[in-house]
Amino acid sequence: MENKMRRLTISGWCAAALLAVGCGAPANKAASASGSLALSNDDHFLYAADTDNDVLAVIDVTVSPEVKVAEVKVGKSPFRVAVGSDDTVYVGNRGERSVSVIRRGEWVEAAKVAVSVDPIGLQVSPDGKTLYVACAASSTAAETGSLTAVDTATLQPKWEIPVGSEPRGLALIGNDRAVISLMREGALVEVDLRKPEVTKDAATSRQQIYALANSSKLNGNDGFSSVSSGYSSFSARAANDVVVTPDGSRAFVPMVWAREDAIARRPSLQGGYYGGGGPCNVGAVATAGIITVDTSSGTEPMVDDLTSCFSNGSNASTKEFPPSVLAPSTAGSGTKIQGPSVAAIDPTGNWVFVVNKETSNVAVVPAFRRSGDDIAYTANGSAVRSIVELHTGGFDDGGGADGIALTRDGARAYVYSQFDHTVMRLRQETQRDGRKVLTIDNRLVVAKDPSTLNPDLALGRRLFFNAWNEQMSAATTGVACSTCHIEGRDDGHVWNFPDGPRQTPSLVGRSFFNTGKTEPYHWSGEFPTLAAFMNHTIRERMGGSGLLDETAAKIGMFIDSMPAPENPYQKRERPEEQLRGEQLFANACGTCHSGEVFTNNKLEDVGTAVTNVALGRSPDDEQVVKAGFNVPSLLGTARGGPWLHDGSIARLEERIYNNPGDKHGLTSSLSDQDKKDLLAYLKSL
Repeated sequence: MENKMRRLTISGWCAAALLAVGCGAPANKAASASGSLALSNDDHFLYAADTDNDVLAVIDVTVSPEVKVAEVKVGKSPFRVAVGSDDTVYVGNRGERSVSVIRRGEWVEAAKVAVSVDPIGLQVSPDGKTLYVACAASSTAAETGSLTAVDTATLQPKWEIPVGSEPRGLALIGNDRAVISLMREGALVEVDLRKPEVTKDAATSRQQIYALANSSKLNGNDGFSSVSSGYSSFSARAANDVVVTPDGSRAFVPMVWAREDAIARRPSLQGGYYGGGGPCNVGAVATAGIITVDTSSGTEPMVDDLTSCFSNGSNASTKEFPPSVLAPSTAGSGTKIQGPSVAAIDPTGNWVFVVNKETSNVAVVPAFRRSGDDIAYTANGSAVRSIVELHTGGFDDGGGADGIALTRDGARAYVYSQFDHTVMRLRQETQRDGRKVLTIDNRLVVAKDPSTLNPDLALGRRLFFNAWNEQMSAATTGVACSTCHIEGRDDGHVWNFPDGPRQTPSLVGRSFFNTGKTEPYHWSGEFPTLAAFMNHTIRERMGGSGLLDETAAKIGMFIDSMPAPENPYQKRERPEEQLRGEQLFANACGTCHSGEVFTNNKLEDVGTAVTNVALGRSPDDEQVVKAGFNVPSLLGTARGGPWLHDGSIARLEERIYNNPGDKHGLTSSLSDQDKKDLLAYLKSL
C-alpha cells in the first residue's frame, strides 16, 4: 500500500509533463519501447523494422532533424525489435523462423538465430544474458505457441516450452518471470523463467478477466455464453502486446472487448449496426481497451465491470488503474480509438502510451489513477490525457502504426507508421488552459514502397486497416475490417448477429475475392459479388459512406495478397499419415470441400442449420435463414478456430470423432487410425 501511495503521489506531481521529466529513473528500460521501434541504451540511435522491405533502418536521433544513417538487410517480414544491455540489436522476422542479430556500429546482420514459427515477442533479460522469443506457433504444432530462451553469448537455444495459442506480446519482470499475451484468447500466461514452466495458464487468466468484466450479470450464467434478459457481456481478445512498469509492479495489455450478447439491430445505413452496444453503450460492438495486471504477486487482473458503468465500471473515477475501455466517448471530442497494436510506458511508470493501428493515433493514459485536472475526467469522463493523430486526413494517408519508443530523459517519443514507412517524433504542447497535449514535431520517411508492392494493393491495405475514415466506418462505429479479421485472419469470436451466431472466418490465403474462386460470400451466401459484399459490409454494418466499386476491389486485392499463416504441419517430406489422410479426405469430405481452395461454393447443411423458429422469429419472416451454410475453404485451418458457422466446434478432433449421421462428411465407417490420419491431413492444409 505504501508503494502504491508513493506512486500516486509521484504521478500527481508529474502529471503536467509529457513523460514526467525528472520524476525518477527507471529500473528497467524495456517497457519504453515496443513493436517495430527500439532505441539504443544511450538514446543515440533509433531502430525501425520495415516489414515491406525486410530492413532495419538505423536513425541518428541526436541531430535535428533526425537522419537515417544505415539500412540493414534482415530476414523476411521483420516486426519486433529489442536491444540488449550491450547494445546488440535483435530483430524478430515474422516471415521466417529467425531472429537477426546486429552489432552496434557495424550495421550488418552479424548472425541469424533459428527459432520456431512466427517469432513476434522479443525481449532481452535485464542482465543481458538471455534473449527470449515468443513464437505464435511451435516448430511441431500449430495450435500452441512457444517461448524460447537463447544464450546471447553463444546464440544457442537453452530451452523451449509451450505457452498457449497464438502468443503475441512478451514482457519480463526482472530476470525470473515473463508475462505473455495471447492474441485470440485475450489472456495472459505467466512463466517462471528459472524452472522454466508456465505458472499461470491462459484458461485461468481468461476466466478471471471474464468474471471481472461481466461481474454484475454473471448470476446464473455458466461459462462464456452470452447473457439473456437484455444484458450485455463482453469477451477479451486481440491482445497484441503487453508492457510492464519499470519496477515490475504492473503490466498493461492493450486489447479489444467483443460483444457476446445478441446484436438486435438490423443492417442499417444510419450509422451501421456494428455501432450498436459496446461496453456501457459507448463505442462499437468491438471496443478498444486495456487490461491492467497486478504483477507484484502473480498476475492478477484489474478490470472494470463493463456491465455496471458508474458503480464499478469504466466511469468510476476513484479507481487506481486506467479504465478498461478506450471507447470514443471516453477519448474526448468524439475521437475514435480502435485497433490497439503496441504500447509503451514512460520512464517513471506513470503514463501508458497506446498506439492504435486502425485509428492511426496514440492515446496517453495515467497508469495508477483516472482522475485529476490534467486529464479532465470530471469534464468529459475521459481518462485520456492526450491523443495525437498520426494521419493527415487524406483518403490514402499513412496507417499501419505498430511501433513506439520513448527516450530515457522524457523529452521525445517516436512512433512508426508501417504503411508509409514514416517515423514521427512527438512533443508536448501547452494549451491555453494549461493542459499538455501531444503533437507531431517531425516526420522522417525511412523507406519507400518496394517495387513489388502494387499501388492499388497498397491502398487496399490502408483501407482494410482504416477505422478513422468515415467512408469506411461511421463516427459512432469506429471499426475497421481488421477489427474482426485480425491480421486478416479470424478473431476466435462468435458474433450473435440478427441472423444467428456467426464465427469470424479467416480471409488470408484463401483466394477470396478478386480471383472469383469462392463466390458467393458470407456464411449464408447472400452476396454473389465482391461489390455487393463490400457495399453491405461497409455501408450497412460499419456505417461508412461507401466506396466506389473499383476502390472496394482494391481491398479485395489486398486480402487475396495476404499469405496464410505459416503452418508447422506443412513439411517438404509429407508424413505417411498425411498421405493416407489425403486419400481418406477425398472420399469423406471431397464432395463439398473440393477444388483448389477446398470449397464447392454451395450451401450445405452439416447438421447446424438455424431456423427462424430457433431464432424466435415468425416462420414466414422475410429474413428466412437458408437451409445450410456456405462451405468455407479449409486452407489455414490449423491456425484458426473455432469452426462451423456458429463456432460450436472448439477443436477439429470434435468434429472428426463426433459426426452424428454423417451429416458433416462420411466418417462413421472410419477406424480410429483413419480418423487420426484424416485429422493430420486437415491440419496440413
